[in-house]
Amino acid sequence: MTQTSIDPASFRKVLGSYPTGVCVITALDEQSRPVGMVVGSFTSVSLDPPLVGFLPDKRSTSWPLIETAGHFCVNVMGSDQLDICRSVGAKGDEKFVGVEFTISEHNLPIIANAIASIECRLHSVTEAGDHWFVLGHVLRLESTREDDPMLFHRGRYGGFAERA
Repeated sequence: MTQTSIDPASFRKVLGSYPTGVCVITALDEQSRPVGMVVGSFTSVSLDPPLVGFLPDKRSTSWPLIETAGHFCVNVMGSDQLDICRSVGAKGDEKFVGVEFTISEHNLPIIANAIASIECRLHSVTEAGDHWFVLGHVLRLESTREDDPMLFHRGRYGGFAERA
């Protein structure tokens, strides 16, 4: 089988034509401090057992902290939560300064006013090129408000607009 060479810039541009939802994956580190990362690769995987997945970049400095925790929360961001995405997506140790959250019964940070939260136990991590494919076994999930989700499309954040 011949491997085809795909230009990374072209790959990114073409795949950027497909909009994704925006989630913040959270956990507590070994010192019980919140850690998190913004992802646009979250997906439902299985109903039985209940599994969800996302794909962190292998270069992520946040993913190893979440992996070590052994469980995580997927916080589905609303279209009005761009400031939280920017804060948690920033480099450094101050990602959660000004970000309101509570700690769940599973000892996971749940971001205030996220439109949904999905608490998971780490099920598996599989190598997938320059990313990891992470599967989480759902422990608890809740939809908290009916507002529009944050979307990412062609390098920009936005919301959903219904067409009649």
